[in-house]
Amino acid sequence: YCPSGDVGYVDDEGYLFIVDRIKELIKVKGFQVSPAELEDTLLEHPHIHEAAVIGVKHEQKGEVPKAYVVRKCDELSEEEVQSFVKDRVSPHKHLIGGVEFVKELPKSPAGKVLKRVLRERNSISK
Repeated sequence: YCPSGDVGYVDDEGYLFIVDRIKELIKVKGFQVSPAELEDTLLEHPHIHEAAVIGVKHEQKGEVPKAYVVRKCDELSEEEVQSFVKDRVSPHKHLIGGVEFVKELPKSPAGKVLKRVLRERNSISK
């Protein structure tokens, strides 16, 4: 046993799949929401170039998902993104924290999205 800080599962054939990092999970009223799952859903939209999801504080639900989205075209609206996600995921995974359009996502030199920067940006804008 080696604790890695990852969340995953073993399928029926015995393959291990890593889904997300434990510290990244968003806790919505007792439900665990994977930002990676929501990001994958967002990237299915033809007008979304990049997306990152973080948890933001919510008075009733504790934490809720918020998406930062880099658009491929400026016509894409928050309502369109919200509707796209609502049609594909459970209600506790909806982007209740909102959608914020950005020109680019903050990244490390290795190209990894810096969610810490997004969390800081969100807390400053409150």
